[in-house]
Amino acid sequence: MAPSVSIIIPAYNASATLEETLRSASACTYHPLEIIVIDDGSTDNTLEIARRHAEQDSRVRVLHQENAGVCRARNHAVSEAGGEYIMPLDADDLIVPEFISLAAAILDMRPEVKVVQPRARFFGLRNGEWNLPKFDVSLLARKNMLPACCMFRKSDWERVGGFCTDIIAREDWEFWISILKDGGEVVRTEEVMYHYRILPNSKRVRDRLLFHHVVKTLNRRHPEFFFRELGGPLRYWRSWSKVLNALHYFFNPRRAKVSSDYPELRYFILALHQRFRKKTGELIFKNRNEIREFHIDGKNIIVKSFKVPNLVNRIVYGLFRKSKAERSYCYAKMLNEAGIGSPTPIGWLEQRRGLFFTYSYYASLRSTCPLGYMDVIALPVEERNEYLRAIAATTARMHERGWLHTDYSRGNILCGRDAEGRVRVEIIDLNRIRFREVDCKTGCRNFGRLPGDDEVLTVLADEYARLRGFDAAQCRRIIIEHREE
Repeated sequence: MAPSVSIIIPAYNASATLEETLRSASACTYHPLEIIVIDDGSTDNTLEIARRHAEQDSRVRVLHQENAGVCRARNHAVSEAGGEYIMPLDADDLIVPEFISLAAAILDMRPEVKVVQPRARFFGLRNGEWNLPKFDVSLLARKNMLPACCMFRKSDWERVGGFCTDIIAREDWEFWISILKDGGEVVRTEEVMYHYRILPNSKRVRDRLLFHHVVKTLNRRHPEFFFRELGGPLRYWRSWSKVLNALHYFFNPRRAKVSSDYPELRYFILALHQRFRKKTGELIFKNRNEIREFHIDGKNIIVKSFKVPNLVNRIVYGLFRKSKAERSYCYAKMLNEAGIGSPTPIGWLEQRRGLFFTYSYYASLRSTCPLGYMDVIALPVEERNEYLRAIAATTARMHERGWLHTDYSRGNILCGRDAEGRVRVEIIDLNRIRFREVDCKTGCRNFGRLPGDDEVLTVLADEYARLRGFDAAQCRRIIIEHREE
């Protein structure tokens, strides 16, 4: 049986043209076919026309919603559609009946094709062929080069989350970027198979007034795509985006590192400053520094944005010293290679303005450890002590190597269990690790910022002393005294 096709017709106050549009859709002989008209809260007799046509053609279904815009109307209709392939048709346009069969056959035979585009002609206030360039993903980054009237798979609509409801113009441009930015071919028919009506108040004309909104929304939703294709964000002078971005980063140089384990996240790292400016992702913490979580390609990624340093440090970090972001990445790799837990590092980015350091970001996978230090000390005694001994053991291993975490506090210790049920400890916020010989006094004082009663601190002290060969009583005394200080 041939794959089914759903023609989707969003309609708002379209009484003057909907009848003609529905006749062109009903002329399609492809089977199985359904035609869904979604009335978007019209105030004229659009809904009446649609229902009358449904009485004459059993393939026509009519839906209704309160006025919410074309994106929500399309999403509503597609969610109700039974077709494997989706063909949007505007309520004032006309489709050549043979296009449905041709497009469905292409999608059926060629899985690498994601979109089938009809050649189109204007009619109404403007005549002549709609001369659109041949599809190129790099050009798609600068130009809305595909009309809304293209056939695609419903599975791709589901994969990208449907039409974006945040954008109120050029919504088809955002949709095609979502579907095609990660690959896929576009096939255009050789013959004209779509007729696009131009009216005095057509959406195509109105959308030109909202261009700044469009650019802002596209940059917020697809920063990695634009960094890959344009070397930075889409600019309001679209055709000059590559040149303007090259000039910007010449005078505002950036440095970045992406783990060889995650090369696919290169453009995510490069676009971090843009993401934080647009406040995308989920805000986890904001004070001096800011932490956000992102969900990219099935990965939960934590990114820390470090506060812009004072003037002296802006020069120091810009010319002489590694940034906090770079140190965090390097030290996380160092700990993991030594078998000491820390969330898997992904990469870092830092930005300068001339010689002056400004922004820096560190990205890692989200830790799978569900417990913080305060959760640990609230556990039943036996389980609590097991975790505390593991924390002491992790600390001892770091100190034996000459690694002293100078911000060793309750918020920077995470705990959990691995697949075999063994306790796992992860250390975070690593940019303040210092490299020096760690003697008994220095090592024990490192526990001083950890809260807990004498029993908790005694467990830490005894295990730490045992592993490092120190006197347990001395370690207990140093830790308790330093806590009181």
